[in-house]
Amino acid sequence: MRCPFCQHPDNRVLESRSAEAGQSVRRRRECLKCGHRFTTYERIEFVPVIVLKRGGERESFDRSRLLRELVRACDKTQVEERRIERVVDEIEAELQQRVIREVTSPDITKLALQHLRSLSEVAYIRYASLYCQFDGIQDFVGAIESLHDRVDEPENSNPRDSEAVDAVQR
Repeated sequence: MRCPFCQHPDNRVLESRSAEAGQSVRRRRECLKCGHRFTTYERIEFVPVIVLKRGGERESFDRSRLLRELVRACDKTQVEERRIERVVDEIEAELQQRVIREVTSPDITKLALQHLRSLSEVAYIRYASLYCQFDGIQDFVGAIESLHDRVDEPENSNPRDSEAVDAVQR
């Protein structure tokens, strides 16, 4: 950090405290050359995640849109809205942790389906029917069968999870 007055690169931190409701850190600094004091703020920088749509267009990931879609799929089920919001938080966190900043919309659908599986079977089928482009009744039957197959598996074994989600998306 360079001093804004003399451009000297060395300074010391006099005080640090949380700012902006914990979203940043405020630091009071003193230049070791000229003695001037100045304040800096440190914030987490979130690089936007870009969604590659099926039609080839690109747009920024919209958390509120995913939340609306999941609320719609969970409508009239026993799933609480708090739980849906946590699912969206988890999906967004997973997307932010990826090295590649572009994700396809089918990838987001897969993530959502993986989370919906444990929330509600009805919500899982609703979401799959809306966003997996079912062509007919056989696609519905396949989705229900893949969901039924996974219910029979133990909770911690997920070797077929990605296969089942892929089957739903076909």
